[in-house]
Amino acid sequence: MTAPGASHAAYGQASRALGTPRSIEYQVFAQVNGRLSAASGPEGTFPQLADALWENQRLWTALITDLAQTENALPEALRGQLISLGAFVMNHTRRVVAREAEVGPLVDINAAVMRGLRTRADAADPAA
Repeated sequence: MTAPGASHAAYGQASRALGTPRSIEYQVFAQVNGRLSAASGPEGTFPQLADALWENQRLWTALITDLAQTENALPEALRGQLISLGAFVMNHTRRVVAREAEVGPLVDINAAVMRGLRTRADAADPAA
């Protein structure tokens, strides 16, 4: 097997071990949301919160970038709604960093997206 062929085979094995694209997206949202919740709790510090907010913005930037691609298979209306939600997340994050807003709406939005990912994954997998 050639080097590129070996790397593709290894990537495929790792990808199957991680799960479906939807389950991977869910896991990423869950991890980021857990960090946001912990950092905004009584034991959290502002530097931890800033780091969690930055991770959340990275996640939403990647999501918005993917949604803006014409190859994205989601319905156009849903893509537009999620892009608008991402714009809200970006704006609200700036307000949280400026200490003008609370983190709660960001956690709630991520949780709603997670529910949507879980519902779509369950609908796609009759065994789920």
